[in-house]
Amino acid sequence: MSQPAIYFTGLGVIAVCMLLLWLLSLRLGNAAIVDIFWGCGFVVLAWLYFALSAGFLPRQLLVATLVTIWGARLSLHIWQRNRGRPEDFRYRAWREQWGRNFVWRSLLQVFLLQGALMWLISAPLLLAQATPAAPGMLDALGALLWMAGFTFEAGGDWQLQRFKANPANVGRVLDSGLWHYTRHPNYFGDALIWWGLFLLGAGGPLGGWAIGSPLLMTILLMRVSGVTLLEKTLAQRPAYREYIARTPAFFPWWPKREG
Repeated sequence: MSQPAIYFTGLGVIAVCMLLLWLLSLRLGNAAIVDIFWGCGFVVLAWLYFALSAGFLPRQLLVATLVTIWGARLSLHIWQRNRGRPEDFRYRAWREQWGRNFVWRSLLQVFLLQGALMWLISAPLLLAQATPAAPGMLDALGALLWMAGFTFEAGGDWQLQRFKANPANVGRVLDSGLWHYTRHPNYFGDALIWWGLFLLGAGGPLGGWAIGSPLLMTILLMRVSGVTLLEKTLAQRPAYREYIARTPAFFPWWPKREG
């Protein structure tokens, strides 16, 4: 099967997954389950590409395994974070705004839109697994970037989870550990992971065109669904405004000295 055929097969599979997930959300009355599936959706695509591609087997196994570790951890983290809580405020706001049209608009603007983004971003996973050449320097660099990104993302989430679990921290801002150097280590790590996955497939003849994947993911994390959206609410707190004044938003660096 050709790479375009495999890629569009992935589109069909992820569309079916999102349609079923949408039906489940109607039954549960909770559209936030789409966030839980984000990581797992890439796992589905990674193993689909693995099954249909005929590239260098060790690289195929590496890519599918790295995506599984990342995606499963992310989905489990979001599930644990949302368990027992009401629907995320974003979707509750859209329910009120869209009224009776929420059912169909959620299908198009929440589930199918996220599915389309997932499919577009997954391009490096296919190219990396379809590349027949043996690993080289780009593969080594990609694996190192993935490891660094996973450390920032998983480590940042773990530190924040421990911080929030302590009642003494209510109303306080986490500014230690990885959060001392960037206000969003988890988002920075996520972006780094996708640059690493891109490099794993960049050595192939068509690898370069997939650069749109990490670029799109980085833009989403910095300007759309990540930093910008989250800080609209957080920036209303005086303590967080002080944190903003001294700590980089995305790329880690030493914070500014007070005074």
